[in-house]
Amino acid sequence: MAEQDGAPRMTSLERGPERAWCGRVARSPATGAAAGLVTAMRRPSPAGGACAAQWLRVLANSSARDRAPDDDAGRLTVAITWNPSRGTSLGVEWELQLIDRRTKLLRQDARDVLAELPGLSEDGEVPKLRHELMQSTIEVVTGICSTVSEAKDDLAATITQLERITETRGTMLACAGTHPVSDWRDAKMAPIQRYAELIEQLQWLAYRIQTFGVHVHVGIRDGSKAIPIVNALAAYLPHFLALTASSPFWCGRDTGLASSRAVVFGGLPTSGPPPRLACWSEFEEYMDTLLRAGTIRSIKEVWWDIRPHPDFGTVEIRMFDGVPTLREIGMVAALSQSLVQLLDSQLDRGYTLPNPAAWVVRDNKWRATRYGLDAIVITDDTGSTAPLRDELYELVAELAPVAGRLGCGDELNVVADVLENGSSCERQRAVVADGGDLTDVIDALVTEFAEDRFVVPGEAAHAGT
Repeated sequence: MAEQDGAPRMTSLERGPERAWCGRVARSPATGAAAGLVTAMRRPSPAGGACAAQWLRVLANSSARDRAPDDDAGRLTVAITWNPSRGTSLGVEWELQLIDRRTKLLRQDARDVLAELPGLSEDGEVPKLRHELMQSTIEVVTGICSTVSEAKDDLAATITQLERITETRGTMLACAGTHPVSDWRDAKMAPIQRYAELIEQLQWLAYRIQTFGVHVHVGIRDGSKAIPIVNALAAYLPHFLALTASSPFWCGRDTGLASSRAVVFGGLPTSGPPPRLACWSEFEEYMDTLLRAGTIRSIKEVWWDIRPHPDFGTVEIRMFDGVPTLREIGMVAALSQSLVQLLDSQLDRGYTLPNPAAWVVRDNKWRATRYGLDAIVITDDTGSTAPLRDELYELVAELAPVAGRLGCGDELNVVADVLENGSSCERQRAVVADGGDLTDVIDALVTEFAEDRFVVPGEAAHAGT
């Protein structure tokens, strides 16, 4: 992210020859005409190059008067400035549930809670506490952090102040992709004009979004790297989702899915996997097309599972279900930072990053949505498959040297704990299998959040007490 020193420099990685894209490595440097290919249909960028790095500054909600003329096409083209980060800095957004201590249902009183913490919810460009779409949610936001441990400490400090208020109100905090029992029809919208406009536009699709996620921003210095890195990260959507899948229940019923949140949020018209684009100028053209067509009014309305964030100078990974523990927050931050650092360094060495076929990305996302860590995922464009658990063990082993240099090796190793103890959706179902009901599941989620540990089968009766 911009304006913050980055993580320690990494040395060159010795890589082998080209392998399958899901084999977690980039291809060897391209030569000749193969290097820097873009589609023939793309117009030249305003700067003259296929992927020129010099852009005009345009606000995220740019209008026609903000656009620069494109003489070749006789039309206006949005030029979007990349605000460069100083290395793979971090920002984390954690959406928390407000739960009534007596009923165990979601409480729709985020506005009142935030009003008691004006110093955290109103100060600065990026407040530490923010509204989300529904009043049952408070989003906790870090500042710009250099390391995973710094991001965890930032979140913990804010949550300590938040708990001071919620405890006096009879409110408990927890996090999972959905609340196991509360009905979306009981939700109340946050008092924000932008959200009112969103509800008016999307209607039922937006009313259902009583869901909770984690977003991780990782900084990139050079904006020309953003699209290749987004494309490469799309191969890891099943990894991101399966590790954090935490929404098996919806309105009191077991959905049979590992992540019902992925389906609910995936229903929005501009959500889902990122489209395959060749470079930054193609991203500019695509945003221009969506704005011109009236599909979006701002690039902030592009809710891809992974998206570039030019104002922050980051790639934002939005695929994670909400997770109950700070340990798992550290895990997804370490995984994100290590992967982006690895891909960034491969680009520096001239490698062409993996770019999986769109059908493979969609299919793998569905497999993780349905089966979580038990998914069998597609590992190349010819349809080869492998157990996702095996892929995760291999990925952690490959990222371990990078994570060590970034100082987040311990956080990355939490992946092994999740593989051993189960993701949140597995732990929640284990409570029910052990004789508990959905109230016990809620108690277990509250305990995991408060104590930063996994609730194991047999102790659910003591959770939340």
